[in-house]
Amino acid sequence: MTFRALLVEKGEDGTISATVQELADDRLPDGEVTVAVEYSTLNYKDGLCITGKGGLVRSFPHVPGIDFAGTVEASADPRFRPGDQVVLTGWRVGETWWGGYATRAKVKGDWLVPLPKALTPREAMAIGTAGLTAMLAVIALEKAGVSPPRGEVLVTGAAGGVGSVAVAILARLGYRVAAVTGRPEAAAYLRELGADTIVDRAELAEASTKPLESERWAGAIDSVGGDMLMRILKQVQYDGAVASIGLAGGAAIPSFTVIPFILRGVSLLGIDSVMRPRDERRDAWSRIATDLPLDKLDDMVSEHGLADLPQLAPAVLDGKVRGRVVIDVRR
Repeated sequence: MTFRALLVEKGEDGTISATVQELADDRLPDGEVTVAVEYSTLNYKDGLCITGKGGLVRSFPHVPGIDFAGTVEASADPRFRPGDQVVLTGWRVGETWWGGYATRAKVKGDWLVPLPKALTPREAMAIGTAGLTAMLAVIALEKAGVSPPRGEVLVTGAAGGVGSVAVAILARLGYRVAAVTGRPEAAAYLRELGADTIVDRAELAEASTKPLESERWAGAIDSVGGDMLMRILKQVQYDGAVASIGLAGGAAIPSFTVIPFILRGVSLLGIDSVMRPRDERRDAWSRIATDLPLDKLDDMVSEHGLADLPQLAPAVLDGKVRGRVVIDVRR
Protein backbone atom coordinates (compact mmCIF):
# COMPACT_ATOMS: atom_id res chain seq x y z
CA MET A 1 0.00 0.00 0.00
CA THR A 2 1.04 3.58 -0.58
CA PHE A 3 0.10 7.02 0.67
CA ARG A 4 0.45 10.53 -0.72
CA ALA A 5 2.58 13.05 1.17
CA LEU A 6 4.51 16.29 0.99
CA LEU A 7 8.11 15.12 1.33
CA VAL A 8 10.78 17.62 2.36
CA GLU A 9 14.27 16.61 1.24
CA LYS A 10 17.75 18.07 1.68
CA GLY A 11 20.21 17.90 -1.19
CA GLU A 12 23.93 17.31 -0.88
CA ASP A 13 24.46 21.05 -1.34
CA GLY A 14 22.07 21.81 1.53
CA THR A 15 19.20 22.87 -0.73
CA ILE A 16 15.74 22.16 0.68
CA SER A 17 12.96 20.95 -1.61
CA ALA A 18 9.34 20.03 -0.90
CA THR A 19 7.33 17.94 -3.38
CA VAL A 20 4.19 15.81 -3.30
CA GLN A 21 5.12 12.13 -3.70
CA GLU A 22 3.59 8.67 -3.48
CA LEU A 23 5.33 6.72 -0.71
CA ALA A 24 5.24 3.10 0.46
CA ASP A 25 3.51 2.43 3.79
CA ASP A 26 6.64 0.82 5.21
CA ARG A 27 8.24 4.28 5.32
CA LEU A 28 5.87 5.39 8.06
CA PRO A 29 7.38 5.55 11.57
CA ASP A 30 6.53 2.93 14.18
CA GLY A 31 3.42 3.89 16.12
CA GLU A 32 0.44 2.21 17.75
CA VAL A 33 -2.30 3.93 15.74
CA THR A 34 -2.63 4.34 11.97
CA VAL A 35 -4.84 7.25 10.91
CA ALA A 36 -6.33 8.00 7.50
CA VAL A 37 -5.69 11.74 7.50
CA GLU A 38 -8.34 13.95 5.92
CA TYR A 39 -7.28 17.47 6.85
CA SER A 40 -4.26 19.29 8.20
CA THR A 41 -3.52 22.98 8.53
CA LEU A 42 -0.74 25.55 8.15
CA ASN A 43 1.01 27.06 11.17
CA TYR A 44 4.16 29.16 11.53
CA LYS A 45 6.08 26.04 12.58
CA ASP A 46 4.91 24.28 9.43
CA GLY A 47 6.36 27.12 7.37
CA LEU A 48 9.71 26.60 9.10
CA CYS A 49 9.61 22.84 8.54
CA ILE A 50 8.70 23.10 4.85
CA THR A 51 11.43 25.64 4.13
CA GLY A 52 14.01 24.00 6.39
CA LYS A 53 14.42 27.12 8.50
CA GLY A 54 14.68 27.31 12.28
CA GLY A 55 16.38 23.94 12.73
CA LEU A 56 13.13 22.19 13.71
CA VAL A 57 13.67 19.31 11.27
CA ARG A 58 16.82 17.38 12.13
CA SER A 59 16.39 14.34 9.89
CA PHE A 60 15.60 14.25 6.17
CA PRO A 61 13.59 13.21 4.23
CA HIS A 62 10.68 14.39 6.32
CA VAL A 63 6.89 14.80 6.19
CA PRO A 64 5.82 18.02 8.03
CA GLY A 65 2.38 18.91 9.39
CA ILE A 66 2.09 19.54 13.14
CA ASP A 67 -1.71 19.06 13.15
CA PHE A 68 -4.08 16.57 11.58
CA ALA A 69 -7.58 15.14 11.88
CA GLY A 70 -8.93 11.94 10.40
CA THR A 71 -10.20 8.42 11.04
CA VAL A 72 -8.44 5.51 12.74
CA GLU A 73 -7.61 2.70 10.29
CA ALA A 74 -5.81 0.34 12.67
CA SER A 75 -4.85 0.46 16.34
CA ALA A 76 -2.78 -1.50 18.84
CA ASP A 77 -3.96 0.94 21.52
CA PRO A 78 -7.19 -0.26 23.23
CA ARG A 79 -8.39 3.33 23.59
CA PHE A 80 -8.89 3.62 19.81
CA ARG A 81 -10.71 1.45 17.30
CA PRO A 82 -11.03 1.56 13.51
CA GLY A 83 -13.62 4.17 12.57
CA ASP A 84 -12.88 6.51 15.49
CA GLN A 85 -12.40 10.13 14.50
CA VAL A 86 -9.35 11.72 16.12
CA VAL A 87 -7.37 14.94 16.22
CA LEU A 88 -3.66 15.46 16.86
CA THR A 89 -1.79 18.65 17.69
CA GLY A 90 1.70 19.11 19.10
CA TRP A 91 4.00 16.48 20.65
CA ARG A 92 6.60 17.60 18.06
CA VAL A 93 4.78 15.63 15.37
CA GLY A 94 5.65 17.24 12.05
CA GLU A 95 9.00 18.29 13.52
CA THR A 96 10.78 15.17 14.80
CA TRP A 97 8.06 12.68 13.76
CA TRP A 98 6.38 12.39 10.36
CA GLY A 99 3.26 14.50 10.46
CA GLY A 100 -0.06 15.38 8.90
CA TYR A 101 0.87 16.45 5.37
CA ALA A 102 0.01 12.97 4.16
CA THR A 103 -3.02 10.80 3.55
CA ARG A 104 -1.81 8.37 6.23
CA ALA A 105 -0.02 8.86 9.56
CA LYS A 106 1.22 6.47 12.22
CA VAL A 107 1.56 7.87 15.75
CA LYS A 108 1.50 7.04 19.45
CA GLY A 109 -1.93 6.66 21.03
CA ASP A 110 -1.04 9.08 23.82
CA TRP A 111 -0.80 11.86 21.25
CA LEU A 112 -4.36 11.48 19.96
CA VAL A 113 -7.53 13.04 21.29
CA PRO A 114 -11.02 11.83 20.32
CA LEU A 115 -12.64 14.38 18.05
CA PRO A 116 -15.62 16.00 19.82
CA LYS A 117 -18.84 14.88 18.15
CA ALA A 118 -19.83 18.50 17.54
CA LEU A 119 -16.81 18.99 15.23
CA THR A 120 -15.96 17.62 11.79
CA PRO A 121 -12.33 16.87 10.84
CA ARG A 122 -12.32 19.98 8.63
CA GLU A 123 -13.61 22.16 11.46
CA ALA A 124 -11.01 20.67 13.80
CA MET A 125 -8.27 21.76 11.42
CA ALA A 126 -9.83 25.17 10.92
CA ILE A 127 -9.18 25.37 14.67
CA GLY A 128 -5.95 23.33 14.98
CA THR A 129 -3.00 24.18 17.22
CA ALA A 130 -3.85 27.87 16.90
CA GLY A 131 -7.36 27.37 18.23
CA LEU A 132 -6.24 24.99 20.96
CA THR A 133 -3.64 27.54 22.08
CA ALA A 134 -6.26 30.30 22.06
CA MET A 135 -8.62 28.19 24.18
CA LEU A 136 -5.85 27.30 26.65
CA ALA A 137 -5.06 31.03 26.95
CA VAL A 138 -8.71 31.89 27.63
CA ILE A 139 -8.92 29.14 30.28
CA ALA A 140 -5.73 30.49 31.91
CA LEU A 141 -7.19 34.01 32.05
CA GLU A 142 -10.39 32.67 33.59
CA LYS A 143 -8.41 30.82 36.27
CA ALA A 144 -6.50 34.05 36.98
CA GLY A 145 -9.79 35.82 37.68
CA VAL A 146 -10.21 37.74 34.43
CA SER A 147 -13.95 37.88 33.78
CA PRO A 148 -16.18 39.93 31.41
CA PRO A 149 -17.24 42.50 34.03
CA ARG A 150 -13.57 43.39 34.67
CA GLY A 151 -13.22 45.24 31.37
CA GLU A 152 -11.63 44.88 27.94
CA VAL A 153 -9.32 42.02 27.01
CA LEU A 154 -6.59 42.84 24.51
CA VAL A 155 -5.61 40.38 21.77
CA THR A 156 -2.41 41.05 19.80
CA GLY A 157 -1.78 39.59 16.37
CA ALA A 158 -5.55 39.46 16.19
CA ALA A 159 -5.82 38.78 12.46
CA GLY A 160 -3.54 35.73 12.72
CA GLY A 161 -4.53 32.16 13.46
CA VAL A 162 -4.41 32.23 17.27
CA GLY A 163 -5.67 35.79 17.46
CA SER A 164 -8.68 35.19 15.23
CA VAL A 165 -9.88 32.24 17.30
CA ALA A 166 -9.17 34.07 20.57
CA VAL A 167 -11.24 37.08 19.46
CA ALA A 168 -14.17 34.84 18.47
CA ILE A 169 -14.09 32.80 21.70
CA LEU A 170 -13.76 35.81 23.99
CA ALA A 171 -16.61 37.61 22.24
CA ARG A 172 -18.81 34.52 22.49
CA LEU A 173 -18.10 34.34 26.24
CA GLY A 174 -19.22 37.95 26.71
CA TYR A 175 -15.87 39.74 26.93
CA ARG A 176 -15.30 43.11 25.32
CA VAL A 177 -12.38 42.53 22.97
CA ALA A 178 -9.75 45.01 21.80
CA ALA A 179 -8.04 43.57 18.73
CA VAL A 180 -4.52 44.70 17.81
CA THR A 181 -3.47 44.63 14.16
CA GLY A 182 -1.06 46.39 11.86
CA ARG A 183 -3.33 45.77 8.90
CA PRO A 184 -6.10 48.38 8.57
CA GLU A 185 -7.84 46.22 5.97
CA ALA A 186 -8.41 43.55 8.67
CA ALA A 187 -10.66 45.80 10.78
CA ALA A 188 -13.95 44.66 9.22
CA TYR A 189 -12.90 41.00 9.53
CA LEU A 190 -12.05 41.43 13.22
CA ARG A 191 -15.30 43.23 13.98
CA GLU A 192 -17.18 40.39 12.29
CA LEU A 193 -15.41 37.96 14.66
CA GLY A 194 -16.65 40.03 17.61
CA ALA A 195 -13.99 42.66 18.33
CA ASP A 196 -15.38 45.84 19.92
CA THR A 197 -12.27 47.98 19.43
CA ILE A 198 -9.51 47.96 16.81
CA VAL A 199 -6.10 49.03 18.15
CA ASP A 200 -3.38 50.06 15.72
CA ARG A 201 -0.25 48.03 16.37
CA ALA A 202 1.79 51.24 16.26
CA GLU A 203 0.15 52.36 19.52
CA LEU A 204 1.90 49.52 21.37
CA ALA A 205 4.97 48.90 19.25
CA GLU A 206 7.36 51.34 20.87
CA ALA A 207 8.99 50.60 24.22
CA SER A 208 7.92 52.84 27.08
CA THR A 209 10.37 54.28 29.60
CA LYS A 210 7.63 54.67 32.21
CA PRO A 211 7.52 51.97 34.90
CA LEU A 212 3.70 51.97 34.67
CA GLU A 213 1.06 53.43 32.36
CA SER A 214 -2.65 54.08 32.81
CA GLU A 215 -4.65 50.95 33.56
CA ARG A 216 -6.52 49.90 30.41
CA TRP A 217 -6.90 46.13 30.05
CA ALA A 218 -8.47 43.52 32.33
CA GLY A 219 -6.28 40.97 30.60
CA ALA A 220 -4.56 40.16 27.35
CA ILE A 221 -3.58 37.33 25.02
CA ASP A 222 -0.24 38.19 23.43
CA SER A 223 1.44 36.51 20.47
CA VAL A 224 4.09 39.19 19.91
CA GLY A 225 6.36 39.25 22.95
CA GLY A 226 9.31 41.64 23.05
CA ASP A 227 8.77 45.29 23.98
CA MET A 228 5.08 45.11 23.05
CA LEU A 229 4.49 42.53 25.77
CA MET A 230 6.18 44.77 28.34
CA ARG A 231 4.14 47.76 27.16
CA ILE A 232 0.94 45.76 27.64
CA LEU A 233 1.97 44.59 31.10
CA LYS A 234 2.38 48.23 32.13
CA GLN A 235 -1.21 48.93 31.02
CA VAL A 236 -2.95 45.94 32.61
CA GLN A 237 -5.34 46.69 35.47
CA TYR A 238 -4.65 45.77 39.07
CA ASP A 239 -4.76 41.96 39.53
CA GLY A 240 -5.06 41.48 35.77
CA ALA A 241 -3.23 38.87 33.72
CA VAL A 242 -1.54 38.40 30.36
CA ALA A 243 -1.39 35.03 28.61
CA SER A 244 1.80 34.83 26.55
CA ILE A 245 1.51 32.51 23.56
CA GLY A 246 4.11 33.69 21.01
CA LEU A 247 7.19 35.70 20.14
CA ALA A 248 6.55 37.17 16.69
CA GLY A 249 8.16 40.41 17.91
CA GLY A 250 11.08 38.75 19.67
CA ALA A 251 11.85 36.54 22.65
CA ALA A 252 13.83 39.14 24.60
CA ILE A 253 12.27 42.05 26.50
CA PRO A 254 14.97 44.76 26.64
CA SER A 255 12.72 47.13 28.58
CA PHE A 256 11.73 44.55 31.22
CA THR A 257 10.71 45.77 34.66
CA VAL A 258 9.13 43.96 37.60
CA ILE A 259 7.07 47.02 38.58
CA PRO A 260 3.71 45.81 37.13
CA PHE A 261 4.06 42.55 39.05
CA ILE A 262 4.91 44.02 42.45
CA LEU A 263 2.79 47.20 42.39
CA ARG A 264 -0.31 46.00 40.51
CA GLY A 265 -0.19 42.26 41.10
CA VAL A 266 -0.23 41.57 37.37
CA SER A 267 0.29 37.92 36.34
CA LEU A 268 2.20 36.74 33.27
CA LEU A 269 0.90 33.33 32.21
CA GLY A 270 2.94 31.11 29.91
CA ILE A 271 0.87 29.02 27.48
CA ASP A 272 2.29 25.86 25.90
CA SER A 273 0.17 23.63 23.69
CA VAL A 274 2.89 21.26 22.41
CA MET A 275 3.41 19.11 25.52
CA ARG A 276 0.13 19.86 27.30
CA PRO A 277 -1.17 16.75 29.16
CA ARG A 278 -3.78 14.72 27.31
CA ASP A 279 -6.60 15.30 29.84
CA GLU A 280 -6.15 19.06 29.58
CA ARG A 281 -6.25 18.80 25.78
CA ARG A 282 -9.52 16.87 25.93
CA ASP A 283 -11.02 19.49 28.24
CA ALA A 284 -9.87 22.32 25.97
CA TRP A 285 -11.29 20.62 22.85
CA SER A 286 -14.59 20.13 24.68
CA ARG A 287 -14.62 23.85 25.51
CA ILE A 288 -13.82 24.73 21.89
CA ALA A 289 -16.80 22.67 20.71
CA THR A 290 -19.14 24.80 22.86
CA ASP A 291 -17.41 28.19 23.20
CA LEU A 292 -16.18 28.84 19.66
CA PRO A 293 -18.95 30.09 17.36
CA LEU A 294 -18.53 27.63 14.52
CA ASP A 295 -20.43 29.90 12.15
CA LYS A 296 -17.44 32.27 12.36
CA LEU A 297 -14.99 29.64 11.11
CA ASP A 298 -15.83 30.14 7.44
CA ASP A 299 -14.79 33.79 7.72
CA MET A 300 -11.40 32.69 9.08
CA VAL A 301 -10.62 29.85 6.67
CA SER A 302 -9.09 29.38 3.25
CA GLU A 303 -8.65 25.85 1.90
CA HIS A 304 -5.78 24.43 -0.15
CA GLY A 305 -4.22 21.11 -1.20
CA LEU A 306 -0.82 19.56 -0.49
CA ALA A 307 0.68 20.94 -3.71
CA ASP A 308 0.00 24.51 -2.56
CA LEU A 309 2.13 24.23 0.59
CA PRO A 310 5.56 25.12 -0.89
CA GLN A 311 4.12 28.48 -1.98
CA LEU A 312 2.13 29.06 1.22
CA ALA A 313 5.05 28.37 3.59
CA PRO A 314 6.97 31.62 2.84
CA ALA A 315 3.72 33.60 3.11
CA VAL A 316 2.96 32.35 6.62
CA LEU A 317 6.54 33.11 7.69
CA ASP A 318 6.19 36.66 6.35
CA GLY A 319 2.92 37.23 8.24
CA LYS A 320 0.91 37.48 5.02
CA VAL A 321 -1.64 34.78 5.88
CA ARG A 322 -4.91 35.93 7.46
CA GLY A 323 -6.87 33.62 9.74
CA ARG A 324 -6.62 29.87 9.30
CA VAL A 325 -5.46 27.76 6.35
CA VAL A 326 -6.98 24.28 6.05
CA ILE A 327 -5.15 21.67 3.97
CA ASP A 328 -7.22 18.92 2.35
CA VAL A 329 -4.47 16.29 2.05
CA ARG A 330 -6.58 14.21 -0.34
CA ARG A 331 -6.25 16.76 -3.15
